[in-house]
Amino acid sequence: MNGTNVPAIEIEHLTVSYGQVAALLDISVAIGAGQLVGIIGPNGSGKSTLVKAILGFLRPDLGRVRIFGQPLERAAGRVAYVPQRGAVDWDFPVTVREVALMGRYGRIPWWREPSADDYRAADEALETVRMAEYRDRRIGQLSGGQQQRVFMARAMAQGAEILLLDEPFAGVDAATERAILEVLSRMRAAGRTLVVVHHDLATAAEYFDNLLLIKQRLYAYGPPPAVLDQELLAEVYEGRLRVFSRLLAGRGEEP
Repeated sequence: MNGTNVPAIEIEHLTVSYGQVAALLDISVAIGAGQLVGIIGPNGSGKSTLVKAILGFLRPDLGRVRIFGQPLERAAGRVAYVPQRGAVDWDFPVTVREVALMGRYGRIPWWREPSADDYRAADEALETVRMAEYRDRRIGQLSGGQQQRVFMARAMAQGAEILLLDEPFAGVDAATERAILEVLSRMRAAGRTLVVVHHDLATAAEYFDNLLLIKQRLYAYGPPPAVLDQELLAEVYEGRLRVFSRLLAGRGEEP
């Protein structure tokens, strides 16, 4: 793990566009190691684009991303990705253990079969997310929340210090959401840095150490009370939010 004060993720003047349409504009932010960070913003604000730029899936027009002080191209294996459930073919005939083992593939030369250590790492990751008892089950037979936890195990088996998750709470019930949050908290306690695309402002203050609010550009980054400012959210979301009124009501404040 990172033992210095170097940020886990440092983004400098990041600008990304799709053709003539700007997706991200001049974003600069430093995310410290060992934090659980939520990325929030309205639909189409560039949240998933930011995650893909951090992963190196997209080439920026301007700016750069550094991982623990190193250029992105030198960060192989240090960053793992848990995609949205809708981006995965759940009918693919693969078991839970085989999915977790995929996290080891970057460490295995093409001519070698997975070793006992690789299987041990996959099994330990499944234990951590409490999915070990399902290891021989087909991934398509699991619930949505169980599938998310298996993909988190795959990322953990990779040995990555940073995990990027795109809407892990989408489409799951409250009990499953809590189970996923418990796994994230356990991973943070182990020293990993977690960056999560999140859409629910009502739970953002409870779930994350810091929040990153974007709509093409960066509007705020910091502790939830500072970012979940009523005027700031009204500007970003272009109107008064019912969900934010619920959030205020939960704090005992006047909406």
